[in-house]
Amino acid sequence: MKVLSGIQPTGRFHWGNYFGAIRQYIDLQDNEQAFYFIADYHALTTVREPEVLKGYVRDAALDLLALGLKPEQATLFRQSDVPEVTELTWLLMTVTQMHLLEKCHAYKDKKAKGIAADAGLFTYPVLMAADILLYDSDTVPVGLDQVQHIEVTRDIASRFNNIYGVEALKLPNAKVVESTAKVPGTDGEKMSKSYNNTIELFDTPKRIKKKINSVKTDSSGVDDPKNPETCAVFDLYKLFATEEQQAELAERYRAGGMGYGEAKKLVNEAATEHFAEARERREQLEQNPDTLEDILKDGAARARAIGREVLDRVRSACGL
Repeated sequence: MKVLSGIQPTGRFHWGNYFGAIRQYIDLQDNEQAFYFIADYHALTTVREPEVLKGYVRDAALDLLALGLKPEQATLFRQSDVPEVTELTWLLMTVTQMHLLEKCHAYKDKKAKGIAADAGLFTYPVLMAADILLYDSDTVPVGLDQVQHIEVTRDIASRFNNIYGVEALKLPNAKVVESTAKVPGTDGEKMSKSYNNTIELFDTPKRIKKKINSVKTDSSGVDDPKNPETCAVFDLYKLFATEEQQAELAERYRAGGMGYGEAKKLVNEAATEHFAEARERREQLEQNPDTLEDILKDGAARARAIGREVLDRVRSACGL
């Protein structure tokens, strides 16, 4: 089974990214063939500063490897290192109907808000379809809000196969990754870069501690009983703690005599321990940029070998 997942490099990964999706995606690398690409072409619709984009791509690769992605087991590469994907995008665009793209979320949302959408955003789903179809992907892990992308990919592939009368493209299936983890930001809302409330995975220990200490709480005093069910600090603690540790802290909350400052200290200690090995791996990789580049280039070579076979099938079907 071939599993494919793309990560868009538009900023540093935070706790919400990791517990909400990245952890589950990396767990899928135990499948027979797993492909992970850093979607730098897609990022061009929002990131227009070259050095910033390069930094985001580098950080994404470092983070994924530090968090447990094994390059000897899974294929990690930059999207832009596989030119076959742009050729396949054009071939798919020649059979993609306008109405299919007009109903896609990203374009519709911008249009509804009166924001001008460029051709890159409008045709974004076709590039995404090419990303998936180029590797004969069987399974694509996505969040519930991204299932539409897989449906569009299947529609495009089916139309291409029907028009040319050959099964040149394999239809992929979505694997919905449902995050059961509740990851609040520092303001108590869902952790998101859009809300400027994130705690970055590999920020400095000092800044992580400062952000944890800034997590919003109610006005209960130290001696007052507290409700763990409505506390963002407790929700963050649950990300790292065992069920026994969660029950113990919940009991202390309800009994009173414990301030939120102490709970925040427990979150910081638990998070530090949880990411300690990953932080160490990242620091080692950061000191060896040539190794990182070799991993990405080796991954691209493996991806291109498979992509070339699929593209040849598609070109042949078109008469090219």
